[in-house]
Amino acid sequence: MEDLKAKKSEIRKSTRAKRDALSKKERSEKSAAIMEQLFDFANFLESRIVLFYMSNNSEVDTEPMVRKALEIEKIVALPLIDRGKQEIVPFKVDNLERDVRPRYRKIREPIPQRCKQVPVKHVNLAIIPGIAFDERGGRIGYGTGFYDRFIPQLDITTRKVALSFECQIVPQIPMEPHDRYTDIIITEKRIIYKI
Repeated sequence: MEDLKAKKSEIRKSTRAKRDALSKKERSEKSAAIMEQLFDFANFLESRIVLFYMSNNSEVDTEPMVRKALEIEKIVALPLIDRGKQEIVPFKVDNLERDVRPRYRKIREPIPQRCKQVPVKHVNLAIIPGIAFDERGGRIGYGTGFYDRFIPQLDITTRKVALSFECQIVPQIPMEPHDRYTDIIITEKRIIYKI
């Protein structure tokens, strides 16, 4: 188990360094290509309620995606981190200027007093963050376990989609029993379906 943790820690560190090394321009261009693929993606087009997350630091930029999804009248939910209960609670947002503010780890989250909670089972497509992924849908997150606890709460039909730069795809993620897989990974170059 310790060996697995050390391997994951090493993958997390090296992949994050690769992602951080992308220039602002590269990140922006690659994020735009990922967005184009997502918005042409059948599962996304068919979804009524989409759970996004607000990107932070060197992650794929999700803000333009959230804005466009709102424009095309998708119901957009964003995760609120309930640190007391150690869980993710989705809330519907209608306006990024009015409905979100920086909270946990300075990530922008919904303001519960302004937004309506969305039942987890109603989410049709969930965009799942992470640092590294493999072609089997394996994922390494930020080490807090919030999404590993959240994913099993989603309906069995809910597609779990990761948005990732190609440099975040690694040969193999060492998965532990509590780790959860994603169904699909969208990079700037391709769409990877879980094997």
